[in-house]
Amino acid sequence: MKILITGGKGMLGRELRRRLSEHTVQEADLPDWDITDSEGIFSKIEAFAPDAVIHCAAMTKVDDCETNKDLAFRINEEGSRNVALACAASGARLIAVSTDYVFSGVPPREPWAWGEGDLPSPRTVYGASKLAGERMVTMLCPSAVIVRTAWLYGPQGPSFVHTMVSLGAKDGEALKVVDDQRGNPTSTEVVADAIAFILEKPEVSGIVHATCEEACSWYDFACEIKRLLGERFKREIVPCTTEEFPRPAPRPKNSALRKSALNVLGYRTPPWKDALEKFIRAEF
Repeated sequence: MKILITGGKGMLGRELRRRLSEHTVQEADLPDWDITDSEGIFSKIEAFAPDAVIHCAAMTKVDDCETNKDLAFRINEEGSRNVALACAASGARLIAVSTDYVFSGVPPREPWAWGEGDLPSPRTVYGASKLAGERMVTMLCPSAVIVRTAWLYGPQGPSFVHTMVSLGAKDGEALKVVDDQRGNPTSTEVVADAIAFILEKPEVSGIVHATCEEACSWYDFACEIKRLLGERFKREIVPCTTEEFPRPAPRPKNSALRKSALNVLGYRTPPWKDALEKFIRAEF
């Protein structure tokens, strides 16, 4: 299979290139590939003639999106439109990566995990721009797959795991970590495996959630990193509230995702603690 990966130099893109190495894979990233250049991306995809395009390229820094709204929408909405138009013209199957931030993060009850059929209601520019991109993909490529994921970490980072490992290796006062936001820590390996599975299922279309099973807070996540690293993690970790760490973009209180679509297909992702342990043993 010929596969094009937009954002191929990014954390998920790198993992996808490794996971799909048995195929002919083309990395599509800046400066040679610019998804905001409609003519350029159209001609390049037409020339490569891929069987499938995995669209990872995006503006993902949540606070930067909040302060650069026009750029966020140009990349995440218009860029997705350009990729979708090119896929529709070339006949390539499109798998577009999206985010838990399309949801409000304010669950109707506890505990709650957002399903593929739940109504998105983003509270950030990042979430709104990614949802706009989802809608472009769905409108222009009705048979496309939108893969929503969350709380990603992977080899080389950048990620919450790498930040915590770096901070924990230094002597110092206790680290405060938010304990009132809930989600699914997820390794890029888990997402890449799920996408590889979807690639082998041409009948699959629509929205698919792909995160590790089970949910936790950032504080729980950090404590598990500390436990796995043992004596190499020198500092204590204490819980704090979201209000103690104000950010330009509001963070969702609960963005845990249900994997209903994958489960119907008989596919199960691992629990987040298992995936994290595997990653830390390999990376650190």
